[in-house]
Amino acid sequence: MTTKLTKESTLPLPNSSLSIPCLGFGVYQSPADVCNKSCTTALSSGYRHIDTAQFYANETQVGEAVRNSGLKRSDVYITTKILSAGGSVDKSYQKCLDSVKKLDGEDGYVDLFLIHSPNAGKAAREEMWQALLRAHKEGKAKAIGVSNFGIGHIEGLKGLGDVWPPHVNQIELHPWCQQRDAVEYCHKNGIVVEAYCPLVRNQKADNETLVGLAKKYNKSTAQILIRWSLQKEWVTLPKSDTPSRIKENGDVFNFEISDEDMKALNDLDEGAGGAIVQAVTNS
Repeated sequence: MTTKLTKESTLPLPNSSLSIPCLGFGVYQSPADVCNKSCTTALSSGYRHIDTAQFYANETQVGEAVRNSGLKRSDVYITTKILSAGGSVDKSYQKCLDSVKKLDGEDGYVDLFLIHSPNAGKAAREEMWQALLRAHKEGKAKAIGVSNFGIGHIEGLKGLGDVWPPHVNQIELHPWCQQRDAVEYCHKNGIVVEAYCPLVRNQKADNETLVGLAKKYNKSTAQILIRWSLQKEWVTLPKSDTPSRIKENGDVFNFEISDEDMKALNDLDEGAGGAIVQAVTNS
């Protein structure tokens, strides 16, 4: 990425005047009693994008942190995800409204609403997408997208409403799982790619290549992974509940990884076998 990255950097959403902050703060497995504090630390450290989900059971705490941050609601980008279909479009839509209420009150909105997973099958995907289309049309979700979707899943949403392609596809991405076919398809269609698990849950902190680059740039291994992901032009969602690490993970804008070192990290790709959560299915 040649454009100079800053904490304020954004990516444009397809077929929209909206954009999304490149650096986000993930709250997966952040317990309710900790989540509020972690989000408060992140927001005070300069993060302006928080990524939660119904599955995480901490939407209420995220909403509280945003409301109590002293920031304008319009200055914080909130993403959440619908976990499962309700059994009808109306019931799925109600699930979306429940999330919006937890995050931003009765008359609020979320900036981005995603389908969390394609795994429940075609009918469930279509029902949830119709619910998101309604949320988008009624201003409850400024943008809508998907998570863990492969190429076929995204193609399957064509013709279901007036939003296609989805604005975002959030998938597992780090040097060991680069999901190149799905990423190429998304980039070709203007879909913003979001990287979850960018830190590989610290499972690769001893990797020789990674450790060597951390020493070379005088950065933590986590900072190298986050910077690599940002330079790939992905929205990157590091997660931590340790205040010092939350701050450190956001401090990645005062250095740039060289093309040669980007390639060294690119060469670590293990394909689907490198996934620690879920590689997408592209058929």
